[in-house]
Amino acid sequence: MALKVQAPGAVSDINVTPLVDVMLVLLIIFMVITPMLQKGVSVDLARVRNPRMMQAADKEDATVLAVTRDGKAYLGADTITLDKITAQVKDRVADKLDKTVYIKSDARAKYGDVVTVVDAVRAAGVDAIGLLAEKVQARGAAAAAPAEAQ
Repeated sequence: MALKVQAPGAVSDINVTPLVDVMLVLLIIFMVITPMLQKGVSVDLARVRNPRMMQAADKEDATVLAVTRDGKAYLGADTITLDKITAQVKDRVADKLDKTVYIKSDARAKYGDVVTVVDAVRAAGVDAIGLLAEKVQARGAAAAAPAEAQ
């Protein structure tokens, strides 16, 4: 009598290996891309309790100046010297309808450095200046969004 070989039955288990592979690749892609999405220079913004939300500061064409804790100034992502701020800001806002300039300063930046940048922006003829800050977190609240305090 010949022994009849039977084919194995269908496997009903879910194979999650391809799913894990795809998720790890997506995680790596997002980890690499996320820092590149932030425009300008990263600073630790001052925290305030009652900020006024400024959605226009997140626009692509918004003029954003940053002051770091070591006193360096950045226009967008480019380093700028204090004596060139007036000319650069004047060129940037010349053809815009919204002539607001947003300044984000590190919480530990020297007050004098921030005042110098604000004075240079005022010398460019800009009357609307937005000072960017973060909202103080209440316990159990969601992540803070950049806001403006004047």
